[in-house]
Formats: sequence, C-alpha cells, structure tokens
Amino acid sequence: MANDIAAAFGHLPDEQAAEAVAGHIQRFWDPRMRARLAEFVDGGAEGLSPVIVAALRPAGRRDETAGD
Repeated sequence: MANDIAAAFGHLPDEQAAEAVAGHIQRFWDPRMRARLAEFVDGGAEGLSPVIVAALRPAGRRDETAGD
C-alpha cells in the first residue's frame, strides 16, 4: 500500500513526493499502521520505494514532530 501511495505522488520531485507521502500517512493511516511501517523501514525497508524511506526519515516523520 505504501508503494502505491508513493507512485501516486510520482509526478513530483522526490523531496516533494516524500513530504506529500509523509503528510498522507500522518493524516490517513492509523497510528498502529504508521508504527508498523516505521519498524519495517528501520528493519531494512526491503521492497519499499525510496520515496517511502525518505518520507519516514526523522525530519519527515510527521507523527513524531507534530506539535513541536
């Protein structure tokens, strides 16, 4: 599912796509889904789009930085 979201933003430059993906995941994904995706990325992210990996870097993790 995450790769499909990244593909939907494929018309954007990678940095903008990563920001858009991070925003989408924060707004529409359940916190448990976000946590599992983050764990998957931390475990090597095999098979995930580089845009997803970039979206979940600390600066892009909207769920962790919201309200700062």
